[in-house]
Amino acid sequence: MKQLVIKTLVLGMCQTNCYLVYNRDTKEGWIVDPADQAQLIVDQCGNIGMKPQAILLTHGHFDHMTAAGQVKVHFGIPVYAGEKEKGLLADSMMNLSGAWASPVTMAADVWVTKDSQLELAGCRIRVLETPGHTPGGVSYYIPQEELLFSGDTLFCESLGRTDFPGSSTSQILRSIREQLLTLPENTQVYPGHMEPTTIGHEKQYNPAAGA
Repeated sequence: MKQLVIKTLVLGMCQTNCYLVYNRDTKEGWIVDPADQAQLIVDQCGNIGMKPQAILLTHGHFDHMTAAGQVKVHFGIPVYAGEKEKGLLADSMMNLSGAWASPVTMAADVWVTKDSQLELAGCRIRVLETPGHTPGGVSYYIPQEELLFSGDTLFCESLGRTDFPGSSTSQILRSIREQLLTLPENTQVYPGHMEPTTIGHEKQYNPAAGA
């Protein structure tokens, strides 16, 4: 039986997937991309008895991190983000909050790289650098649970936009092909928007696989 439980909250103006991920026995876990509505995230953690240990950001666009600061303070937990995302998180125009919403900037407590391995809730999490949608985007892979949190890099039969500041079509294609589609086919993929998928499905149906 899988040890991790995943609760999905769809939040904010961009309908972003925020994931509450926790060990079914200990209730310890982490929050992926607290998009918006900090109080709702806190309340949902309380409802399920979850004990968050960290916040993991896949990238720095505002629709994935607007609630991070408040959630961090409430639980007294660190925020993790890709080291190459420092500039985007610190610039409200780059992270799109200055153009689309109220300006927001932040810095992570822990900057991760492709060599980083995190230990949370009894799980080892591998950090995969997956730039393209943003310069420093990362995905989080949990081999023992066959899980991937892909942010806005890989979607079900689609891929992230590359018309934003710092985006790159060639980079996102390379990230998908070299970092994500090389994972085991039964890996469950939880993206930043829309429904979950699997690596096997994306190898067959994603345009990036054969583009």
